[in-house]
Amino acid sequence: MSDHQHEVEELERESATAARLFDVRRIIGGLFVVYGVIVTIAGITASDADLKKAQDININLWTGLGMLVLGLFFLVWLKLRPTVPPTAEELRAAAGDGPAEG
Repeated sequence: MSDHQHEVEELERESATAARLFDVRRIIGGLFVVYGVIVTIAGITASDADLKKAQDININLWTGLGMLVLGLFFLVWLKLRPTVPPTAEELRAAAGDGPAEG
């Protein structure tokens, strides 16, 4: 019984790690930060001709900064409210609520 319980606890720890690793907020936040940095750099290095085409509004700079803010928001949200995977009891209860076969 002890070995079985140890295996269950190990699987629960692995499940918690996988849930945190593949949280969609981490993926979205990371992508927005990476693309935000790229677009912000493009905005900082914009030429006068590029600005003139956009009616003297540095679209890349403002869009890049907005993307950075959104990406950082997702990452801070992930840090403040981490994903809590369901417990083994909750999973068993959910499996028992499914439709009866027969």
